[in-house]
Amino acid sequence: MNRFFSMVEKGVVIVLALLMAIILLVSVIELGWMVVKDIISPPVLLLDISELLDLFGFFLLVLIGVELLVTIKAYFTEHAVHVEVVVEVALIAIARKVIILDVKEYEPLQLAGIALIIIALAAAHFVVKRNPRFFAPKSVPD
Repeated sequence: MNRFFSMVEKGVVIVLALLMAIILLVSVIELGWMVVKDIISPPVLLLDISELLDLFGFFLLVLIGVELLVTIKAYFTEHAVHVEVVVEVALIAIARKVIILDVKEYEPLQLAGIALIIIALAAAHFVVKRNPRFFAPKSVPD
């Protein structure tokens, strides 16, 4: 029975990795198209702030996808999730949120919450980097 669940788990991880790879390829093509479209639209070679924010946000979204693919790959090969990569994905995600954030749309308490999330993730990243052996992935037996 354990062998069956192990095979199902491997199959699911492979499907997830393939789907993530497809999504990433399509996303990179979309990002390239956005860059070309924004550069050739009048005024040529000039981007306004909203276009830059859209491009940076989408770029970071693709970067999050790449990090998730790395996490899936590590899980498939090592049967372990790397805490450091998960924290880095969270940091990239919150950085993306901050970059595309329109401060006027949020209450001060919500902005303080975002700041606390950033502080907590930075602290977690610091702790994980300082104690790599403690947070090293532990393999799960097959």
